[in-house]
Amino acid sequence: DNSSQACVGKLTLVDLPSSERIKETGVKGERRQEAIQNNKDLFTLGKVVLSLSEKSKHRFHWTQKHVPFRDSKLTRLLRDSLGGNCCTLLLACVSPADIHAADSLKTL
Repeated sequence: DNSSQACVGKLTLVDLPSSERIKETGVKGERRQEAIQNNKDLFTLGKVVLSLSEKSKHRFHWTQKHVPFRDSKLTRLLRDSLGGNCCTLLLACVSPADIHAADSLKTL
């Protein structure tokens, strides 16, 4: 039998925006709207990850839980990388410097 099988994969690399404290940075105009949208997308990504982790905890008890993939462009783009039969790796950039402690803790 000379049948061959192919293994197909998908690699998605995403540089996520950092959440921005609008009051502290004082951004205005178009940059402010971009910061607001980035914060919404990151919040939605957190909800998606939480929903998926809750679903995996109850894998032996079938419960249909809504995963809000369609709530943001970011989560729609990452849907294949987060749900289903996939392996996901997340890298976080943190700093040991005291001045960046709050941001590093927030990242983790």
